[in-house]
Amino acid sequence: MSSLQNKIDFTVLVKVVNANPNGDPLNGNRPRTTYTGQGEISDVCIKRKIRNRLQDMGESVFVQSAERSDDGYSSLSERAAGNITSYQSNDDYAKKACEKWIDVRTFGQVFAFKSKDKKEGVSVGVRGPVSIHQAVSCSPVDINSMQITKSVNSEPAEGKSSDTMGTKHFVEFGLYRIKGSINVQLAEKTGFSEEDAELLKEALRTLFINDASAARPDGSMEVLSVYWWKHNNKIGQYSAAKVHDSLKITLKDGVLVPGSADDYEISLEALPELEPEIIEGI
Repeated sequence: MSSLQNKIDFTVLVKVVNANPNGDPLNGNRPRTTYTGQGEISDVCIKRKIRNRLQDMGESVFVQSAERSDDGYSSLSERAAGNITSYQSNDDYAKKACEKWIDVRTFGQVFAFKSKDKKEGVSVGVRGPVSIHQAVSCSPVDINSMQITKSVNSEPAEGKSSDTMGTKHFVEFGLYRIKGSINVQLAEKTGFSEEDAELLKEALRTLFINDASAARPDGSMEVLSVYWWKHNNKIGQYSAAKVHDSLKITLKDGVLVPGSADDYEISLEALPELEPEIIEGI
């Protein structure tokens, strides 16, 4: 494994068509939006999808969805106890956790679990090198709602029960931008390597493979491209904010309401000695 030597910033452009990219449970599961009407996807949602992709790629993941558990454990505390059976110190515990699970050495993790014998449990924090912003659409999004009905009774009943099941909400179209960075100093502490960075890049490129659902039909969410800036030193030639802002996305002249990615003008502001690798999504 090669230790990470260069700071990395990245941006992912995501196209959403007639899908709910991230429902808000406190708002009837409507797609998340900002106060200005722009669509939003939480960083927690994005990390979940990255973890799922890394798991599909054969990597060991600590924070697994219950329906995707591949090691027989039903909780995080069981998974931690079953894999880290002895340790000399908190630092040793963190080191073993980072060696075992790619998402721990990528995003970090808080291990705060009680022991079964009610003695002193585990309280260890790992700070990860990869930070992800919440994704925000480049323009305000239009949200449509559809009433859902059923044709059969769920339970035995006299006569036919109510047809109403609920409401389905979806974004007609949105171009979302995901921003992120990889900190070398934190990568050195967790053991996040060059190889891990390549795995993360591939996970971002293929973010919505095996992610289809009723709210997100297959093909309704697509990664258009990944912009991957690799600096020439550990701290970076430019700030992450300046790097991310160098990707300019504006509506084309005459377009008021975008209906496709072609309605946007996408350009890169030149940053001397820092050219991004541009990878087509899938």
